Amino acid sequence: MGPLEGIRILELGGIGPVPYAGLLLSDLGADVIRIDRPRPGPMGGWSKPSHDVLSRGRRRLAIDLKDPRGRELVLQVVQSSDALIEGFRPGVAERLGLGPDDCKKVNPRLVYGRMTGWGQDGPLAQAAGHDVNYISLTGALHAIGKKGEPPTIPLNLAGDFGGGSLFLALGVVSAILESKRSGLGQVVDAAMVDGCSSLVAFMHAAISAGFWVDERESNLLDGAAHFYNVYETRDGKYVSIGSIEPQFYAELLATTGMTEAELPDQHDKSAWPELRERFATVFKSKTRDEWETIMEGRDVCFAPVLSATEAPSHPHNVARNTFVEVDGVVQPAPAPRFDRTKTAIAFGPQPDGAHSHEILSELGLCDDEVAALRDSGIVG
Repeated sequence: MGPLEGIRILELGGIGPVPYAGLLLSDLGADVIRIDRPRPGPMGGWSKPSHDVLSRGRRRLAIDLKDPRGRELVLQVVQSSDALIEGFRPGVAERLGLGPDDCKKVNPRLVYGRMTGWGQDGPLAQAAGHDVNYISLTGALHAIGKKGEPPTIPLNLAGDFGGGSLFLALGVVSAILESKRSGLGQVVDAAMVDGCSSLVAFMHAAISAGFWVDERESNLLDGAAHFYNVYETRDGKYVSIGSIEPQFYAELLATTGMTEAELPDQHDKSAWPELRERFATVFKSKTRDEWETIMEGRDVCFAPVLSATEAPSHPHNVARNTFVEVDGVVQPAPAPRFDRTKTAIAFGPQPDGAHSHEILSELGLCDDEVAALRDSGIVG
């Protein structure tokens, strides 16, 4: 089930980017075991475990990491794992006795994936922070938004998930591949400031070439261009246009009833503000559904701007099964897709410790030993 079938990854419970990396690896077929704290109730304050979509597909083992006996149990799981991922501040895992050196002693081939905002070293390594802070340091946040207004926060996509989870998952899989050749593990230092900086590589190239102005809403892709923009429709909804190439721009003009002869040159930046106003007036003349009927499927580079609740019902998403329902919760299906090693969601999110007995039994503990650990509070 998936290209990572047969790979075991240990996930030390956390929030945000580490759980999402665990989801990605699980969706790709890895056996991901998540270590939770032994506490009652569903994780993270969700009213139902099934709502915690970022925790889907993982077996759950609840252990008190501060207890020496709990730490030893985790190290037993490490022995049979290909990788471990954690999102503590630098030094915390070491203080728990579960740092890279501790794990290397019991499994020299283990890949140790570390997820932080600032990285494992540097002046800010020990400082608190969140997505918005990390992307602030990369130039990404500065580039997003309207001219003369504060930057627009792109949810937590660019830092937590784009610059964090995706780079952690890529780093871990890459290191596992290398470990299969060398027989040795290594530490993967995945920092959101590094990953997000990589995401804006194109912007640095464009600035160097004199193609990009380091100012919001002044460039081809940041909302300045009339042919790469978002417009409000008559019903208060929105559509997106990305008609960059001349053949697509010609189609845009044809479907909006305008001609190139009556307009300034497409790439005359001095005319972009005027052209945005003209296009805004045109798009305001019809509803979003009407523009869909006119433009969708044609080479305009068009799409309706859908809300999170609308997206699963769009015919294209329905046809591709882009969204699925698990335990009554609509959520994205695994991505990307493979033609031979098909991916699937192993199972929906489970409560903390749901698989404690199962996993401990795999380690060789008998029922009485597991019961004793539960009674002592070491295992949840």
